[in-house]
Amino acid sequence: MWILFAFGAALFAGLTAILAKIGIKNVDSNVATAIRTIIILIFSWLMVFIVGSFNTISDISNKTLIFLILSGLATGGSWLCYFKALQLGDVNKVTPIDKSSTVLTMILASIILGESLKFTKILGMIAIGIGTYMMIIKKDENEKSIESNKWMFYAILSAVFASLTSILGKIGISGIESNLGTAIRTIVVLIMAWIVVFVSKKQGDIKNIDKKSWVFIGLSGITTGLSWLCYYKALQDGEASVVVPIDKLSILVTIAFSYVFLKEKLNKKSFIGLIMIVIGTLILLV
Repeated sequence: MWILFAFGAALFAGLTAILAKIGIKNVDSNVATAIRTIIILIFSWLMVFIVGSFNTISDISNKTLIFLILSGLATGGSWLCYFKALQLGDVNKVTPIDKSSTVLTMILASIILGESLKFTKILGMIAIGIGTYMMIIKKDENEKSIESNKWMFYAILSAVFASLTSILGKIGISGIESNLGTAIRTIVVLIMAWIVVFVSKKQGDIKNIDKKSWVFIGLSGITTGLSWLCYYKALQDGEASVVVPIDKLSILVTIAFSYVFLKEKLNKKSFIGLIMIVIGTLILLV
């Protein structure tokens, strides 16, 4: 059953990238992230009351709470970097780098969580790494300046924080109902996101957000919430080294929708790279 939740997380995560890309087109990425987090917070706590896990809050150990907070901080960092990268670069370039966090997550899962790193997993990691490289290495002539490549810096940071999120989250939800763990983490992300907004003095931008942006930011918040709930339920019941690769298949959804709605096309090399990433991911599931 946890595999189905992992695939559900991938579907909603893929939709999130497209909805967010459209929603932050005319909005500061940090402001958009902070607003989305409010929606996710409401959504996640609603699920807590639906499943009836609110009464178990008093049973949360200090260790679990600490790791949930750390996971929330890592998530906040990943989000802020990811949506900044989406705002600056193309979805079909940012997403592969973000999804490359799979490799780092598996390495950390082996070292920290003691999950086995068999030959097939190593082979899958190599395929994902090569595929990611092929999708992002070729740059257009007008994209060689440092200024135009800022998206890559933020995308790489997003991947690093995402890896830490998975490991810390796995540890944090080991002794708590997954929906409650997600809701607590979201509080941390919300606080972090709004601190960034106020520190950067972008709170005044909220009144200038147009209706279309509000709609897509809201929808991206809902799909993120659904993705989170599926992801951490899968992470609680399954192995992080398997759940994370499945979740990263969201790249297929993202690339497909970026082609249809954003008119972003893959060249031959990037398409081969995408196939390598998918093959590598499937190898991990053998």
